[in-house]
Amino acid sequence: MTALIGTSALIANTVAAIRPPDIEAASRAAARQSMLTKPPGSLGRLEALAERIAGITGQDRPHLDRRLIVIAAGDHGIAAQGVSAYPTEVTAQMVANFLRGGAAINVLAAHAGARVRVVDAGVVGETLHDSRLLRLRLAPGTADFTQQLAMPRALAERAVAEGIALFEAERDGEGVDVVACGDMGIGNTTSASAIIAAITQYPVRTVTGRGTGIDDARFEAKVAAIERGLDLHRPDPADGIGVLAAIGGLEIGVLTGVFLAAAAARVPALVDGVISCSAALAATVIAPRAADYMVAGHRSVEPGHSAALEYLQLEPLLDLGLRLGEGTGAALGMTLCVAACRLLDEMATFGEAGVSDAEGVVPPES
Repeated sequence: MTALIGTSALIANTVAAIRPPDIEAASRAAARQSMLTKPPGSLGRLEALAERIAGITGQDRPHLDRRLIVIAAGDHGIAAQGVSAYPTEVTAQMVANFLRGGAAINVLAAHAGARVRVVDAGVVGETLHDSRLLRLRLAPGTADFTQQLAMPRALAERAVAEGIALFEAERDGEGVDVVACGDMGIGNTTSASAIIAAITQYPVRTVTGRGTGIDDARFEAKVAAIERGLDLHRPDPADGIGVLAAIGGLEIGVLTGVFLAAAAARVPALVDGVISCSAALAATVIAPRAADYMVAGHRSVEPGHSAALEYLQLEPLLDLGLRLGEGTGAALGMTLCVAACRLLDEMATFGEAGVSDAEGVVPPES
């Protein structure tokens, strides 16, 4: 997908296109919010959410009609260190499940009215030849980062560029008003925790969780593997591509590109769990303004997720104890974004409804 333009140039051009949010659009949204038939602030955080999305999109009454969920899948060589409760074969099996519509994200995407794009970024097992699957297959998974770089720098760069190209193709095709980023990959919470530790500089044990529900022995192996990888590579926290190359995943790289492209296009991007959040972190290292275009769908039970959200200064919309990934929390957060924008756009003002305001006056129609 990136053959027409060099990967470095595509990333650089995308980063250069990211501008600050539109303060005037957000201000106009806030002004309309104050005229709607409700006490000021009575819709709580939904009001601030709608105003923030207005600033992101540059539209004072944004419509989020064309909804996309990207699920990027990839395998991880670090799984060889016994960090997961499931075998690598599950990644390809779950990709097939996504395509059949049998996964949790399929149910929640339908609930959110969103289309799903599944991406084979670098799955070890064979995946289906299906028009609904983008088969990038950049490599048969990453290498074990306790032994060597997870991937060459050029491959990490290409993964990010492919994510940008994917978003741009979807936008040029069916259109994208809001996007959510989900994931699949055995061993990917290990890479995500490593990325979060590298960028935030939090202690590894503080940002490492139990992923698929591993026991104490596997948890200790997971912490030790991350510490060995970080000691071996010492990734520069100011070099997002370098962090991805050292300890990241192909699917994390693709999602990083989606976050960058969404920011450049002024499209709100829903962050899901710890893996999606590690991609969001990498994106903000590459382009700090990208965080202005992100919305945290939820807070997962993974400790690294809370640390990353704090670093990104994102307040999650939901806290339901989720830890599945796939984009499930982001899909639920998307429904709240849609609701917030519809309230802003479709509610009547006091003047339109002929309802007295707090001063007992019926304002003229606006």
